[in-house]
Amino acid sequence: MALRNIVVEGDEILRKKCREVTEIDDRIRIILDDMIDTMRAYNGVGIAAPQVGIMKRMFVIEVEEGDVIELINPEIIETKGSAWEDEGCLSIPGMIGTVERPEYVKIKGLDRFGNEVVYEAEGYKAVAFCHENDHLDGILYIDKAKDIRDAEEE
Repeated sequence: MALRNIVVEGDEILRKKCREVTEIDDRIRIILDDMIDTMRAYNGVGIAAPQVGIMKRMFVIEVEEGDVIELINPEIIETKGSAWEDEGCLSIPGMIGTVERPEYVKIKGLDRFGNEVVYEAEGYKAVAFCHENDHLDGILYIDKAKDIRDAEEE
């Protein structure tokens, strides 16, 4: 496993729509492992493939320590409610903003072995799913945020 460089805002790769993963093999699993290591090394709660320069529809989140969720070709299938939460992003270091997200989300995708998985989440975990899923469509939280500010002032 290895740490990957994080792509930062201003790089056009973050604004592109990612391609579906058509074959889940050892290469994809190594990328997922590297993404987890990179996310943890930078104290993130999630990271999407384009943030490490890979234009594939996959991301990982770890909202609670030890509870890593990997999703390949994710699709949000249901949302409910609305809440404003502060968000940051490894690709936009030092900044946070307040973003409106669903209070509840149901998302499906594939795990690292190609099995279909479905997750339901509320609160911060729902935010993480939506935030990372947006990355796969070239959307950054700053596109939706109000009150973007320096994280140091918090």
